[in-house]
Amino acid sequence: MDLSGKAAGGAIPRRLCYYNAGFLRQSRLRRILTLAGHDLRLGRPGPEDGIVVWGRSPYAARGEAVAARTGLPLVRVEDAFLRSLRPGRLGDAPLGLMIDGLGVHFDSSCPSALERILLRHPFDDSNLMTRARDGIARLQALDLSKYNLHQADAPLPKPGYVLVVDQTRGDASIAHAAAGPQTFAEMLIAALDENPGARIVVKIHPETALGLRAGHFGPETLSDRISLCSDPVSPWALLDGAVAVYTVSSQLGFEAILAGHRPKVFGQPFYIGWGLTEDRNPVGRRGRVLSRAQLFAGAMIEAPTWYDPCRDRLCTFEQVVDQLAAETWQWREDRAGHVAFGMRLWKRGRLQEVFGRTKPLVFSNHPAAAQARAQKTGRGLLVWAGREPAELAAPGLCRRVEDGFLRSRGLGAELVPPLSLVTDDLGIYYDPGRESRLERLILSPLPPGGRARAERLLARLLATGVTKYNLLGAALPDLGPGRRVLVVGQVEDDASIRLGAGAVQTNLGLLTAAASANPGARLIYKPHPDVEAGLRPGAIAAAELTGLADHVATGADPLALIAACDEVWTMTSLLGFEALLRAKPVTCLGVPFYAGWGLTRDLGPVPERRRRAPDGHPLPWPDLVHLVHAALIGYPRYYDPVSRRPCPPEVAIDRLAAGDLPHPGPGLRLMSKLQGRLASHAHLWR
Repeated sequence: MDLSGKAAGGAIPRRLCYYNAGFLRQSRLRRILTLAGHDLRLGRPGPEDGIVVWGRSPYAARGEAVAARTGLPLVRVEDAFLRSLRPGRLGDAPLGLMIDGLGVHFDSSCPSALERILLRHPFDDSNLMTRARDGIARLQALDLSKYNLHQADAPLPKPGYVLVVDQTRGDASIAHAAAGPQTFAEMLIAALDENPGARIVVKIHPETALGLRAGHFGPETLSDRISLCSDPVSPWALLDGAVAVYTVSSQLGFEAILAGHRPKVFGQPFYIGWGLTEDRNPVGRRGRVLSRAQLFAGAMIEAPTWYDPCRDRLCTFEQVVDQLAAETWQWREDRAGHVAFGMRLWKRGRLQEVFGRTKPLVFSNHPAAAQARAQKTGRGLLVWAGREPAELAAPGLCRRVEDGFLRSRGLGAELVPPLSLVTDDLGIYYDPGRESRLERLILSPLPPGGRARAERLLARLLATGVTKYNLLGAALPDLGPGRRVLVVGQVEDDASIRLGAGAVQTNLGLLTAAASANPGARLIYKPHPDVEAGLRPGAIAAAELTGLADHVATGADPLALIAACDEVWTMTSLLGFEALLRAKPVTCLGVPFYAGWGLTRDLGPVPERRRRAPDGHPLPWPDLVHLVHAALIGYPRYYDPVSRRPCPPEVAIDRLAAGDLPHPGPGLRLMSKLQGRLASHAHLWR
């Protein structure tokens, strides 16, 4: 797919000359243009060059004058409609640009590349329309907008109001949409007159609420019918409670269309003239009737040039949604900060990178002190899973942290930091004795676009051969003829065994049970890597292995073993999940997160809540794709150590597959060597 130059509206020269400092200061802006195939230069243009300016900013006049004098093409650049977490004035770089060789999308005085797309594109590709419908639904479900500092707990007005949308005073999108300050006064009067007796809620622009730029409405606007909404509320939630929407040229008018409204529009933004708005100031040259999905396809999929900041490349609309969702998830969960306890010293650096981006983590060694500080400061409480005291075991009192299922290239016991971590406010995934957030996700409907994304993720996972630890194993010897059963050993003091195993809680017991149930089969025993390395307990003596295992696959590649065997037996190992992903039958003697859903043969004590609803009716079990979405997309948070930012699982898979990860520093390597000797002095590791 060609991701560059889509919005050109005609050929744009490769080399573009600029004349304002913004193109020098903003490295992201230059990078996106470079990836789109352009060479940016400061200075005198040649006869084959073009001139690039930022939208209709005051500084664009310099470039406009050069273009007028030389007759060279003028290219205008603006932010795309899904920009960033914070406004640009707070320092966030854009995730996409509108690169326009005709005009600029908010200037109605002349056509723009976006307008040309909306007028001429056939929009008859069923795949494109499916992407557009899924895209609308995903933005609503993920609560994403142009800026994303809104908060789920911000107070909303009581539903049933007329929504009037303010904008920042002096913004170019107003003047070039054939409007001005007086238009806002006219709009408010119209909203009052046309909705007698109705409550009017004026939505203050986010930059005004943050004190960055003035708006058109303030306290003087208040009356018995008019209230101001300056709280960081979700645009989608605000639109959901409105009975009518009035706007001049705000992007919220576009989102109102996507939410099912027919907004009354007093300016001339890009989204009027397509039969989806009530236009108080029409644009005569527009007249095509579009559906919401067609408008969205043009404005969000076809016109912008989107950028992936983790992989430093152009990307699709869907990929930029994945990235922005990861960044907003991080901010929403961590914006108040956390107090963390039960965290080993070597883990704290990565925990700080993942959970302390908005406010640095405060670490504590004492649960009571941590809880008191969290309550006093309004911070959340993080605890390494399994280390919370009894008084914090109830749901909602803290978030339990654990490694995710796509972790690293190397073992945690060797102090290799993880790329994924889970937080669970209900329980933790390996403890079937209580509900976990993962369990709830498995039982919840898939979000919009979730099935297609999980299918793509699974295909990528299988193609790259990525696993939890991604250890390079030795080539397999000849395992002999006949039916082969892979028996997966574990660390015997692991919390997943203590809490999730059934009657069998040792590797010897597992191997004995598998041998008894599979007479005549060849049993291949795979010890856990931490046990092989001598870092954790669970080794089986050679004498005890005799007569049970036909082959002990020490140092073997786990994926090659799965492929070479016909069936897998485990207590609670994640290797059972990886075998499921590869369509192998799995027998569980314990209750891992992936058991009890009809995908495995379950010999352990599966809790009834995985089988039946509280009213006693059987639950509709998820399929494998649903399980993949819950376990690898919905539950963990991912961190990219290369770009040093939150990322979606697709980026983590690429990093793990390529191996382009920073290596642990010498301090961690030394600590890894000392860990076994110091294990008896547990206080040094907390």
